[in-house]
Amino acid sequence: MWLTGLEGWDINRKGADFMKRRIGWVLVLFVAVSCTACSGRQAETENRGSTVFLAETENADTEKAGTVLTEEDVVSMDGQTGFGRVPENLVQIPKEYFGSASEQGTVERLEYQTWESMSYDAQTTQLTKTAYVYLPYGYSEEQRYNVLYLMHGGWSNETTYLGTPENPHELKNILDHAIQDKKMAPVIVVCPTYNNTSPEDSGDYSLALRLTDNYHNELVNDLIPAVEGKYSTYAEETSPQALMESRSHRAFAGFSMGSVTTWHTFQYCLDYFRYFLPSSGNLTSDGAYMEQLVTNAGYDSGDFFIYAMSGTEDFAYAAFTNQIQAMVNAPDGIFIEADNESNGNLAYRVQEGNAHDGNAALQHIYNGLIWLWAEGE
Repeated sequence: MWLTGLEGWDINRKGADFMKRRIGWVLVLFVAVSCTACSGRQAETENRGSTVFLAETENADTEKAGTVLTEEDVVSMDGQTGFGRVPENLVQIPKEYFGSASEQGTVERLEYQTWESMSYDAQTTQLTKTAYVYLPYGYSEEQRYNVLYLMHGGWSNETTYLGTPENPHELKNILDHAIQDKKMAPVIVVCPTYNNTSPEDSGDYSLALRLTDNYHNELVNDLIPAVEGKYSTYAEETSPQALMESRSHRAFAGFSMGSVTTWHTFQYCLDYFRYFLPSSGNLTSDGAYMEQLVTNAGYDSGDFFIYAMSGTEDFAYAAFTNQIQAMVNAPDGIFIEADNESNGNLAYRVQEGNAHDGNAALQHIYNGLIWLWAEGE
């Protein structure tokens, strides 16, 4: 069953206020949170009678989340309209997209070998893991496809978003409809897991933080070669060089703890990814540190694009916004807000009323995919 609640949580909100903001015509500010993510909270939401395990982080940086934003600090989103423009406002998923499309893609199960996360470098304990792969309607080995790697949140696993071949979830229908209606390009979507030796790993908050930090080893060395060695992508083959040369055809996305994984992918894997779609889960409030990640990897402001999203009722919103603002205000000017790649590398969009739940996660994924690799307006 496709779940939409945040389950298994108990986050302490003492002393925490929530800040609201509408991007565009309306700005509403609350006081930013003063306690951060190394705590948990149980929340439950309803989404069309289904449920999704997404959970967890208000802020992965426990030291610097107390920043209070003023109206002058709020990120301006006055971007220039142009090729591949990020819309000013997030769009809603059409209701009919939650049902079956007439042109249906498929979900496949992919098994691959990797190593136990905590001792990955020693490579003493081999694991067999599973990812689920969405192939668009009409998939052909004669055509090359861009690839989105989509990570789940806490209390979740590799089946959370796509489901399984026997029991696909709502995201598959959404992808089918959006491709059929030509709102997004046909893409391959890969749903793996950072769970390590137990399917319960993502339910342990402190362990999940460590596993998301380690995940880049498995991602680059094991998962990407397994996926792109089997399916038709822009990688000529699966050597590190070939994968790096095809980085513009690869994106990483995630909500909540999946967003933390996305930031870690930015931290460690700029060689392999050009596009990053984090939502409602942050890494740090140190903008200079984020700039160092770019320069230390040998890249500059024109070599990536971040499309970040959150919601005004999301408990992670304040800390997530703090990180985005810190990046924009960082001293070297590497992060440049814009609504297109020609003029910058960072777009931040906020949905009024969105909470930390499955409705928000699906909307963020949908909005990212109808922008990624678009042909422009």
